[in-house]
Amino acid sequence: MEIVFEKDYLRELYENGKSRSKKHRFQPNVIKKYTQTIDKLRVANSTEELYPIKSLNYEKLIGNKNGLESVRVDNKYRIEFISSVEGEELDTITICSIIELSNHYK
Repeated sequence: MEIVFEKDYLRELYENGKSRSKKHRFQPNVIKKYTQTIDKLRVANSTEELYPIKSLNYEKLIGNKNGLESVRVDNKYRIEFISSVEGEELDTITICSIIELSNHYK
């Protein structure tokens, strides 16, 4: 999938392993797992390929987050994103817009 980061701190976490924003500071193990999870999304051709990867716990969200999808980073954090498909039948590409790295229990 093509990955698009909607917020600068999400790109910084992935590319640099840290964010300039003091509001978005995470433990090193969370950043490592975040990077690994983004890499898994990048390798997948579509969201259908995420279902068999049990550690991701891919799901389409409901309620006040209807329209978003998520995968788990660890037991506490998840990546929320929106996926869309573009192109012709043979040249389709799935674009994954990363919206948030959120604490699942807040």
